[in-house]
Amino acid sequence: MTRELVGHYIGGKEVFEGEDRGPVFNPAIGREVREVLFADDGVVDSAVAAAKAAQAGWGEESLARRQRVMFDYRSLLLAHRDEIVALISEEHGKVLGDAGGEFARGIEVVEFVTGIPQLLKGQYNDSVSRGVDAMSVRYPLGVAAGITPFNFPAMVPMWMYPVALATGNGFILKPSEKDPSTALRLAELFVEAGGPPGLFNVVNGDQRTVARILEHPDIKAISFVGSTPIARSIYERAAQAGKRVQALGGAKNHMVVLPDADVETVSEAAVSAAYGSAGERCMAISVMVLVGDGGDQHLEAIRARMQQLTVGSYLDPKSEMGPLITNVHRDRVARLVGEAESKGANILVDGREHPMAKEPGFFFGPTLIDGVRVDMDAYQEEIFGPVLLVLRAPTLDAAIALVNENPYANGAAIFTSNGGAARTFIRHIDAGMVGVNVPIPVPVAYHSFGGSKSSLFGDTHVHGEEGIRFYTRAKAVTMRWPGEAKIATGMHFVTNS
Repeated sequence: MTRELVGHYIGGKEVFEGEDRGPVFNPAIGREVREVLFADDGVVDSAVAAAKAAQAGWGEESLARRQRVMFDYRSLLLAHRDEIVALISEEHGKVLGDAGGEFARGIEVVEFVTGIPQLLKGQYNDSVSRGVDAMSVRYPLGVAAGITPFNFPAMVPMWMYPVALATGNGFILKPSEKDPSTALRLAELFVEAGGPPGLFNVVNGDQRTVARILEHPDIKAISFVGSTPIARSIYERAAQAGKRVQALGGAKNHMVVLPDADVETVSEAAVSAAYGSAGERCMAISVMVLVGDGGDQHLEAIRARMQQLTVGSYLDPKSEMGPLITNVHRDRVARLVGEAESKGANILVDGREHPMAKEPGFFFGPTLIDGVRVDMDAYQEEIFGPVLLVLRAPTLDAAIALVNENPYANGAAIFTSNGGAARTFIRHIDAGMVGVNVPIPVPVAYHSFGGSKSSLFGDTHVHGEEGIRFYTRAKAVTMRWPGEAKIATGMHFVTNS
């Protein structure tokens, strides 16, 4: 059977090099639809060389030129929206509406960096001493790289490369080998928008490809999003190689529900946040903590809303939730559900029994589990599937303590009509992103995305102002000119006067 082959994008063209390759599935039908080549060391080296050569000129370009390219890039992305959304759905499996939402959030970052002249403004002080001025300025690093996961083949790369490119860097993107085609199209459109060929390259591959990226001396910064064990490894290896690193890991996002929370609001939020994109989101709500009495009414409302949820292929416009990424991952989710059941949890809605779970494709139905304990594997591990766990807490303080004891700290949300309770939650919860009556508090592009504890390794979050700082190096300049006021000289340390 002849299959379409996905290569790499280097120097402004697709390159078909590398002996190893892997399958790319359409999860909605459960069949392999193409193959992807894996980059060996030579392919990675050629991509870095192309980026380094192109960056030498791009880093000297005016801010006005970079800004115009990003404006034109935004226009091209929007013109090709339907094409990109279809690629996302075909290789990931998420429904078209969800793929469109991912694309829209990615575009926000491109829009953010069209303001790069303002974002790169430095600071200036006149006459810090007699005849001496001081300023701070920021310059590009050179070549940066991004290693991104399967669950957002457009949005997560767009958290990284638009910021890196707009600040004057070259960029190497290593997307997930499970859904690689979107990344190539994003890179092609950047060149069509006027970006220099070779500045933005895509290399597909596996662990070997990643290893070469981490050790390559001309790559100055690494951005990563994925599981916590790999994020920790990426951080340690890249830092040891002298690179800047931001490595975002796993999540176990909690939704704390107080007795005064609106029942309909809670049910809509829980279903959309737990089961959207089949739960394969690093900001999905996977745990609901019911505080005090009255929690059963929320569970009944959630069960009723789940019965209205349509699970199916992205090709059916009525579908609201698609399949999981692979059959191996589907089986892992089923194992964790079974483990919770065997340890006494109450399966209120069982995704293993959903009709679509018996159809072709990697489907697993939405699942609701009550009576979960913190010692269960289903709670300890990041399930990354359409499973909502329910725990109970007697008070808000107890709920906050429960959440803070979890090693993951990506996001957390509270649902309440009490402003004082919300303020307490915001101040004391240990999470990088917090929602108040918002179940998935993903920040807009001009605020930064990132967690804490085992959800983030490194000092900075992605995009926003922290992204600008990550992809640039600062210089503090102190200057005086001949003919200005004389400065006292001598062997002592000069002080301002």
